[in-house]
Amino acid sequence: MKRVMNPMYDVIIIGGGAAGMLAAIVAAERGRSVLVLEPNDKLGRKLRITGKGRCNITNDCSVREVIAAVPTGGKFLQSAMYAFPPSSAIEFFEKLGVPLKTERGRRVFPVSDNANDVADALLRRLKQLKVEVRKTKATQILTENGAVSGVLAGQEIPCGAVIIATGGVSYTSTGSTGDGYAIATELGHTIIPPRGSLVPLESSDTFCAEMQGLALKNIAIKVGDGGKKPIYEDFGELLFTHFGISGPLTLSASAHMRDFGTKNYTVTVDLKPALNAEMLDKRLLRDFEKNKNREFQNALGELCHRLMIPVVVERSGIEPTKQVNSVTRDERQKLLQLLKNFDIRISAPRPVDEAVITSGGVETTEITPATMESKLVKNLFFAGEVINADAYTGGFNLQIAWATAFAAGSNA
Repeated sequence: MKRVMNPMYDVIIIGGGAAGMLAAIVAAERGRSVLVLEPNDKLGRKLRITGKGRCNITNDCSVREVIAAVPTGGKFLQSAMYAFPPSSAIEFFEKLGVPLKTERGRRVFPVSDNANDVADALLRRLKQLKVEVRKTKATQILTENGAVSGVLAGQEIPCGAVIIATGGVSYTSTGSTGDGYAIATELGHTIIPPRGSLVPLESSDTFCAEMQGLALKNIAIKVGDGGKKPIYEDFGELLFTHFGISGPLTLSASAHMRDFGTKNYTVTVDLKPALNAEMLDKRLLRDFEKNKNREFQNALGELCHRLMIPVVVERSGIEPTKQVNSVTRDERQKLLQLLKNFDIRISAPRPVDEAVITSGGVETTEITPATMESKLVKNLFFAGEVINADAYTGGFNLQIAWATAFAAGSNA
């Protein structure tokens, strides 16, 4: 029986997510024959659910501002980011036929608010360029004399270069299962252990579970780590859960909490950010006057959500059955301070598979910054979340994917 030989590809890309698709387009536009290996039925599965299904494509800011939003790997990304800045990402997608809009915080979204439009536009371009896609899983990269020679994916597929774009280990249901780490490790690369970033947070405070399901909107938070100054401040929405807190504010805050082993973190919520202390005190006096003959526990309906009232009453230290007209000035001040500084102790991040993105991955000192080529294996490249680089929320993590994919696709 004759052995069937696979055709020789210029570039094989392992992973058909955001970075993999863009890298394939860039390589094919430069005349390379490209094969994408993706075990999922559909390309871009994680991309299709990112940003709550809206897809925050990038952030309309300068490269310097992007780098400032990248706590891990910022310096490493500079070359790639200058070669493909947010303005290039915006131009790229608009040329693909995806109209874009800019929202609060300069976050860029498709006008349709539909992440599928972004993924489908990339898919259409791949088809136009005749990029081949195979529904299969790559298990090994083959090398000869220190250089890439092919990929093992059920069979040997020879090639000139490989781009690993397998993602991290967050959202494992979309196919991000850490396969790229194993493949890179086999080739001698160091993997920084992955952990969750942009992840819900656990709290030892039992009142979180008591308020499970309560979403606080238009509140302000400060994150402290025991130091004199907050390490993060923001405004938006927070959700109480059975384990602690979640919601957009929590995910953003979590990216700033990177030393759980050595620091004690606290999220302090300002429940009434539109009112300063003096204004809030006047509000309390008005409410107390209106409810002066009621018990304290029954007088907070206009100040707090019903799920929060028992917690606020307990934490205020004011006797629940005390008549409102008997509440002292000192007690009122304690209540005011609680409403402006509602502390939540944070004990740990949730497991990495609950995270939006992964922090950790292939050690950046082993990758050439301008090209994303491995320093250990010739013609091996990396793109996207498999690299140890991650950012805060606001479109910065997808911008990392686009910039690294552009570098890898251009040079593979």
